[in-house]
Amino acid sequence: MLSTTDAIVLSLQPHSDKAQVLHAYTRTGGRVNYMVYGLGRRHAVGLYTPFSLLQITADQTPSRPPTLKEAVPLSPNPHISDPYKTAIALFLSEVLYHVLRHPMTDEPMFDFIAQAVRDLDQCKEPQNFHLQFLTGLAAKLGFAMEKEPVLPQTRKERQEQLRVLCSYFKEHVETWEAPRSLEVLMEVFD
Repeated sequence: MLSTTDAIVLSLQPHSDKAQVLHAYTRTGGRVNYMVYGLGRRHAVGLYTPFSLLQITADQTPSRPPTLKEAVPLSPNPHISDPYKTAIALFLSEVLYHVLRHPMTDEPMFDFIAQAVRDLDQCKEPQNFHLQFLTGLAAKLGFAMEKEPVLPQTRKERQEQLRVLCSYFKEHVETWEAPRSLEVLMEVFD
């Protein structure tokens, strides 16, 4: 049975010589892992960049994982040509990959993240974008910070606030893992 939903790409990982696994956060099903076959022939790899917004059509056969049939971009994703925005997108998608683990519908969470994808694409000065997103995400997850952090003005302040936010998530999220892209993000804004 085919079903269509909006989705945010969290990651695309190899599964075998012929298949990839697309980890996505969807409007209708929360976290879903799709099998993607024929990548490079039927599907363009660039379509599945982390923190991209797509409309996905998949075959939802009950006895096996959903298989991707079609993906259509819902936003232009200019962040893929900007090294700062690319680093932020990689970091945020990795955070979401570890935080959003359950296949349950949460439309307000989906809308929050989808709007963030659009905002990142439009953002002229993205240096604090990830900090604002993490603060908002914590509130959406039910553990808002008691006082809102002041946006940092310097590289050192930004790095310190990012470390504090990551520690805060570690205290509140059981599945938290320090994102591997954290060091890349800090270097890009160095």
